[in-house]
Amino acid sequence: MNSSPSRVIRDRLAHPVIDADGHTSEYLPAFGTYLRDVGISTDFNHLFKGVLGAAADWYEHTPAERQRKHLTKSPWWTRPMRDARDRAAACFPRYLRERMDELGCDVSVVYPSTGLAFLQVPNAEIRRGACRALNRYHRDAFEGTTDRLIPVAAIPAHTPQEAIEELEYAVLELGFRAAVIPSYIPRPVPGYEQADDDTRRWAFWVDTFGIDSDHDYDPFWRRCIELGISPGTHTQGNGVGFRRSTGNWVYNHIGHFAASGEALCKSLFLGGVTRRFPQLRLALLEGGVGWACSLYGDLVGHWQKRNVMALRENLDPALLDVGVWAGGAGRWARVARPTPERIAGSELSTPGHAGRRPSDDEIDEFKALGIASAEEIPGLFVPNFYFGCEADDPMNALAFESRRWPFGATLNAFYGSDIGHFDVPSLPEVLCEAWENVEHGWMNEEQFRRFTFENPSRFYLESNPRFFEGTVVSDAVAGSRQAES
Repeated sequence: MNSSPSRVIRDRLAHPVIDADGHTSEYLPAFGTYLRDVGISTDFNHLFKGVLGAAADWYEHTPAERQRKHLTKSPWWTRPMRDARDRAAACFPRYLRERMDELGCDVSVVYPSTGLAFLQVPNAEIRRGACRALNRYHRDAFEGTTDRLIPVAAIPAHTPQEAIEELEYAVLELGFRAAVIPSYIPRPVPGYEQADDDTRRWAFWVDTFGIDSDHDYDPFWRRCIELGISPGTHTQGNGVGFRRSTGNWVYNHIGHFAASGEALCKSLFLGGVTRRFPQLRLALLEGGVGWACSLYGDLVGHWQKRNVMALRENLDPALLDVGVWAGGAGRWARVARPTPERIAGSELSTPGHAGRRPSDDEIDEFKALGIASAEEIPGLFVPNFYFGCEADDPMNALAFESRRWPFGATLNAFYGSDIGHFDVPSLPEVLCEAWENVEHGWMNEEQFRRFTFENPSRFYLESNPRFFEGTVVSDAVAGSRQAES
């Protein structure tokens, strides 16, 4: 096994490889006993009923019913089956640990698979019970492997209090060092809470914990910091917005993690969460970093064009010289002859100006940030957000293209193997795909070091300096931190 292609690459590196987003596929016969211990049925189709994009009921309907109900198509299968050894490694952490050298990986932070859907179960009692059962199962399944595998607790977050209670249980009672929360909560539109299943598929809005939320999640962010937790987020976007194709799951799937990550990232940033909690570190996983580069640039550009001063100096209708405008309209208008009434209507054509001028507070989209210049944006964005990138994504190198991004920023992209899922059909080849960025000249070896070692280690260490204690990389990360300081 030492001759695997990924092991060859690892042997040439002068630094460890930390996989920030591996996956385990829960071994259901064993996991089922943990569910039954908390009184939950092991009928998974029933358990996931009402979870966006996860329910398999598409396959239980006729083609005519799918079209009539506009059912979002779900995937047929998402676990590699070609190699039984790889399938076993995904299911059994002890076996995965034995193969880590073959994967060219020193330490992997391992997320649940089934648990990602548990976070969105509508019923509170089942959601919380299932997450506790899952976390107990993973605590036991990973016993004896944590020098190289770090399991992740699933933390439901339909309310801040629920999230705090489950986080405290996972960290203080079960001993978890890492946690995953949902990227958003689909909430029923008021008045439709008791609607039938088909209506509830459509009558919901998306709560992304920052702007427009019905709840104040600040106590939860504060508790994460106190407990030394850097939350990961990992919720699919299937079933939301444009990702509702009845007949093509690939259409629904492409870009869905990026979309849910962007929604959360924008919401927390514009909601001032990173201003209030500069110590908070949050990972947006499996969506890559291309969208984040675009978002960062757009946030800077929008502030420059739409901060309050810019709005008042460039876009305020009161600035319009109506006489000059009317002269032009009289000369060039061809469709409708200008009249004083039409001219006045054109002057105030922007919605929201009917009869009064809005206050600065009403038009200030960035008030939660408390900034006076665009130069302050990198400090409120770059340190707080980390972006999980799969090995085969050719956009990974964009994070390090500092010449492209405002104020010379580089974003915190890190390596996430996604082992255990369909897009990694062969475990020993996944690091090779990440290394292709270097072979193609898109990323140099120093950037690859940041991608596979420095960024993932910093994400956890900045919240919990003891995160890697007891692992095979403890000395390396300590030395790296010392060198940085």
